[in-house]
Amino acid sequence: MPGIAGIVGASGTAPKNKPVLDNMVKAMMHERFYVSGTYQNDLIGIGVGWVSHKESFSDCLPIWNERKDICLVFSGEHFADRAEVEKFRAQGHDCAKDNASYLIHLYEESGSRFFELLNGCFSGVLVDLREKKVVLFNDRYGLNRIYYHESAEGFYFASEAKALLKVLPQLRRLDMASLGEFFSCGCALQNRTLFSEVSLLPGGSMWTFRPQQQVRKEAYFKREIWENQPLLSAAEYYEKLRDTFSRVLPRYFSTKQRVGLSLTGGLDSRMMMAWAPCTPFKLECYTFGGPYRECSDVRIARRVAKVSQQYHSVIPLNSKFFAEFPALAKRSVFFTDGAMDVSGAAGLFVNRMAREVAPVRLTGNYGDQILRGHVAFKPSPPCQAIFDKQFIPFVQTAAATYSTEKRDRRTSFIAFKQVPWHHYAMFALEQTQLTVRSPYLDNDLVGLVYQAPPEMSDSVDLALRMIGDGDAALAGIPTDRGVVGSNGLVASKIRSWYQAFTIRAEYAYDYGMPQWLAKVDHVFDRWHLERLFLGRHKFYHFRVWYRDQLAKYVQDVLLDRRTLDRSYLDGRQVSRVVGAHTKGEQNYTLEIHKLLTSELIQRQLVERKWDDAQ
Repeated sequence: MPGIAGIVGASGTAPKNKPVLDNMVKAMMHERFYVSGTYQNDLIGIGVGWVSHKESFSDCLPIWNERKDICLVFSGEHFADRAEVEKFRAQGHDCAKDNASYLIHLYEESGSRFFELLNGCFSGVLVDLREKKVVLFNDRYGLNRIYYHESAEGFYFASEAKALLKVLPQLRRLDMASLGEFFSCGCALQNRTLFSEVSLLPGGSMWTFRPQQQVRKEAYFKREIWENQPLLSAAEYYEKLRDTFSRVLPRYFSTKQRVGLSLTGGLDSRMMMAWAPCTPFKLECYTFGGPYRECSDVRIARRVAKVSQQYHSVIPLNSKFFAEFPALAKRSVFFTDGAMDVSGAAGLFVNRMAREVAPVRLTGNYGDQILRGHVAFKPSPPCQAIFDKQFIPFVQTAAATYSTEKRDRRTSFIAFKQVPWHHYAMFALEQTQLTVRSPYLDNDLVGLVYQAPPEMSDSVDLALRMIGDGDAALAGIPTDRGVVGSNGLVASKIRSWYQAFTIRAEYAYDYGMPQWLAKVDHVFDRWHLERLFLGRHKFYHFRVWYRDQLAKYVQDVLLDRRTLDRSYLDGRQVSRVVGAHTKGEQNYTLEIHKLLTSELIQRQLVERKWDDAQ
């Protein structure tokens, strides 16, 4: 995905590092619509490269001040009110109003406070030749990842681990503790990565390098600033939430590129629609659809768009997906350095088409988590029989590590751990195709949520009220869970019950099918009972697909001798699991997800011949 890569070493090493830096950047060039470049300074020992989407906020690198003594390489976006940009233009600075070029002047004006003023998901390198220093920084959540490795040869960093793996062969080893966490929790924890001796830069970092000095590792933001705020009353909190949301939302619609709103049947994208600063029929809205029927997201989103007088289209996951799945699965794992499992193939398929609608995707992601405190991941280990006995303790230890981390205040756990560790996977995958934006990570909004009174910290009534205040007509449309802001209590209860039943039934017929039901379903295979339940809420259904359309691919990869001989697996049990699932006798969807992904990590990232074409 778009990002940065670089080497900080002793002065005089830049010429030697130039081909290494070029290879790091090349490892991140995944699509034809990417642009890239490099900057070297031999005197202070810095080489930095970048990859950006064409015409995106960061497509203006490197950024210099007028005196050419400060340089900024910035990846991601900064969301500010329009007045901030216009101020520097009014002062006569040569900067555009719709890209990152004005940020260099924000640094000149604010000094080290610059990093705390930034708002968004970003990472970057600041080269201040006046003070002979280099500063590596990232957003306060750490969602825009920076992988790094420290050695006697230098400090290597990149937005993608593969950029490090390509040039440092000694790093191509899996960390068993992190792999155990991947199998149990779906991600590595505690700012570690899947790869030995490769770590993640903590969120809110401001690491300063000077020639002949040790790196100064500081944080420009500490969450205690938010945690120590006083709580508001219910009335005060709602009024402030409404004012803050309506004020910050226009920041996310401001761009020279087309913006598309990824509209679902839920509350968070509708809340954005209710307050969207758009004239009629100027906003492209779209919803992802599946192969079985129109899901509730499609039906509801179409209705919401019509009431809001905006365009709406459906992006379908159609039959082409199955033919493309092997390549999409490889790309999902490779693009995200193994953070996204093979189910990301479905997201890659639809987001690739979403780019044709608009290169900027505005989404309600993180709204449920930030506003209502939804914890979205937890230990859910697969059947332990598939593991070698010596590896099982690593899987079991993951639950204890997770439990320790979750002792945090819930909002802090979500914002500073769940977001960068768990949600990063889909964010990274989507960013390969589009510029992804969500107002629910805006600094002003997240900081305010810490002041929510306990009775409003997880209530859907808050979002319904917000929707009604923004556009009363939208509050009357039931959500994908049957929740509605009006139309009567009895009708709303019946809708909610029915939707809850169909959601549970779909889950039970897909990922969550118990083994006893899988055996019963197998008896009635020829009637394809799944058609009664699947597709009502989700647009992808891997339990059935691994049994049917993708069965040969699953067998080809997982019954291959290379897979069965992995040191952390029990090959006989893996064969049993694959056979039972592809025959339809049992449900091992989760196990197959993890096994396919771990094997592609091995082949695409650890054992890859890095001289091959990307």
